[in-house]
Amino acid sequence: MARARPAWLRYLLLGIGCASVCLGVIGIFLPIMPTTPFLLLAAACFARSSPRFHAWLLGHPRLGPLLKAYLNGEGIPLKAKALAIGSMWVSIAVSCWLVPWPWVRVLLIVIALAVSIYILRQKTRA
Repeated sequence: MARARPAWLRYLLLGIGCASVCLGVIGIFLPIMPTTPFLLLAAACFARSSPRFHAWLLGHPRLGPLLKAYLNGEGIPLKAKALAIGSMWVSIAVSCWLVPWPWVRVLLIVIALAVSIYILRQKTRA
């Protein structure tokens, strides 16, 4: 049985979840926006605030199958891994080109390396 949460916390988590779904959907069309992290955040927020929205997200015909597979430990499709890493590195390259501070460039590259390693270490689904 789920722990009772204060109403303000449920509404906060619900709001963060809805905003994350919106940002994740935007990320489908904009290569510089990540989709999966926002949808995973939404699933986590909905799981703690609204069983109805959580069921809706996991049952969504486009978004649900990838989320369910990841949450069940089945892994990430190779195509999704390649697209995620490729689009991330393109956006990091553009950001490094636009940002004038060397320390920010180094920070962006370190973050991109860490995320790339994380994605590559995830189980690959056939």
